[in-house]
Amino acid sequence: MTSSTTTTSSTHDREGKVHEAKGAVKEKVGQLTNDPQLQDEGTVEKFNGKVENKVGEVKKVFGK
Repeated sequence: MTSSTTTTSSTHDREGKVHEAKGAVKEKVGQLTNDPQLQDEGTVEKFNGKVENKVGEVKKVFGK
């Protein structure tokens, strides 16, 4: 039997939320410490988390 390496929609949802939260924290810390690079990293990570959530939602719709 082979193991499956595909991720489920709920996995995308959880991972997406984690990335969104981590990104929001990095973004805020970057603002507070006047570190534009950290702030930008947080913004990108937060955006990527939102994309991951959407991928999970689409997979739910198509039953994958």
